[in-house]
Amino acid sequence: MMKWIVGLLLLANLALFGWMRWGVALTVDAEAASVQTALNPDKVKLLEFLAASAAAPTSSLLPGVPLPLSPTPAPAAVATPAAVSEPAPRMPAAPLPHSSPVAASAPVSAKPERAEQTGCAEWGEFAGNDLVRAQEALATLKLGDDLSQRTVEQDHGYWVYIPPLKRRADVEKKIAQLKERGVNDYFLIQEKGKWLNAISLGVFKSEEAAKKFLAELRSRNVRSAKVGERRSKLKYTIFVMKELDSGTTDKLNVLQKQFPDSEFKVSACGN
Repeated sequence: MMKWIVGLLLLANLALFGWMRWGVALTVDAEAASVQTALNPDKVKLLEFLAASAAAPTSSLLPGVPLPLSPTPAPAAVATPAAVSEPAPRMPAAPLPHSSPVAASAPVSAKPERAEQTGCAEWGEFAGNDLVRAQEALATLKLGDDLSQRTVEQDHGYWVYIPPLKRRADVEKKIAQLKERGVNDYFLIQEKGKWLNAISLGVFKSEEAAKKFLAELRSRNVRSAKVGERRSKLKYTIFVMKELDSGTTDKLNVLQKQFPDSEFKVSACGN
């Protein structure tokens, strides 16, 4: 009895094996197989996994072919090299530098250029004929209110003079001769004393300057003039100038050379 049971089980196993091996082929429809062969399997391409937004439209698939199932994406921790990598995030572009419209459109106010100020100056000391010449030279510069003068006194100096004349008529005659020879700067001494009726033609700080002026008088045929030392109070004039620009300062330096005994000093105003 046992032999029959074992034999039946063996036949059943063989029948199951044969079904599993060849049973599927027996149930396939021959017509369906021919239709499937007509799809040109050599031209069919496998579709790679794409994101849902990039999937191809249904109309692009072959008619009659079902849509492929989308495989479940693998976790990022176990992604394989074949996985599609997402594009790198784009860095925001650096803002272009731009100038302020207010600064670009605002006009630059042009201030009128002003001559460079060099400060104030003093020029002196002058007396007699040199004083007249210096006044005439300064008048050409047209300094206006920027020009003033002050007087200083000294106890010692030199002067060019015509000795005292005894009669008033002689004094008037000598003055007329001086004017004829172009000498208009003179001073008649009328104080009582040894110098009464003497004619002063100029006072100077140095003897050299006095002799130079005397030589000029000689060229004008003034023969009676002399150089003498003067110990009485002598007054000299100093010119004071302010708000001088560089051009006027240069002109004054040139003028000073015509008066070698004078001194021209430039300093800050208020000092």
